[in-house]
Amino acid sequence: MATEYHHTDTFRGASFTEADLSGARFHDCDLTKVKIADSRLVDVKLSGDVDNLLVNDVDVTAFVTAELDRRHPERVQLRAIQTADDYRAMWDTVERFWADTVARAERLPESARHKRIDDEWSFVETLRHLIFATDAWASRTILDKPTPFHRLGLTQTSYPPADAAAIGIDLDARPSLAEVLEARADRMAVVRGIVDGLTDAELERTCPRAPAPGYPLESRSVRRCLRVVMTEECEHHRYAVRDLTVLESR
Repeated sequence: MATEYHHTDTFRGASFTEADLSGARFHDCDLTKVKIADSRLVDVKLSGDVDNLLVNDVDVTAFVTAELDRRHPERVQLRAIQTADDYRAMWDTVERFWADTVARAERLPESARHKRIDDEWSFVETLRHLIFATDAWASRTILDKPTPFHRLGLTQTSYPPADAAAIGIDLDARPSLAEVLEARADRMAVVRGIVDGLTDAELERTCPRAPAPGYPLESRSVRRCLRVVMTEECEHHRYAVRDLTVLESR
């Protein structure tokens, strides 16, 4: 069995020379300023917050951004949102692309909807995470509800399981897509209600609660919280579409 390291800074500033890292996996790691030289990178996959990425001394960041924007034009729309009308239009886009994507998933067998590709979240797990994101960043922060968390929500992997259980989330649940879609519809309706009544002045209102217990206590505006919700929707949709394509090919 390969050694696993969790929540560690053991390798910060470390140097690896003539080391065999083939097959290694890095998930939710800080790789800022990592330098890889004179090494073999074959069949390597990178995903995440990528900036100033040099490959053989060529900065490929702009190319990657442009290609992602071409494939997912909602990214361009998201970066441009400023006014209340922009947020309403952005949510229109979110509702539209998820409706199309859920329809794709519903054409697959139920087992495929729970299948993980490269150990990333399954389609059902992705929707469960978006339920949690909406509860945290819309219901708890913007609407100031202390305990809005649905049992079927799925926290980010770095969130302590004991804390998830304390707010009523069942990480071991194995719900069907239909069960998750029912909860998801309620959460999307919450955001629809927020953006329908949104004004430019409301965007600047400060939200008193942190998204969930354990999050830093700091000032967060309605604007910031809504942007997090919509970023989560866009980024996880990108992952879901990527993995659905693999599942459909099988």
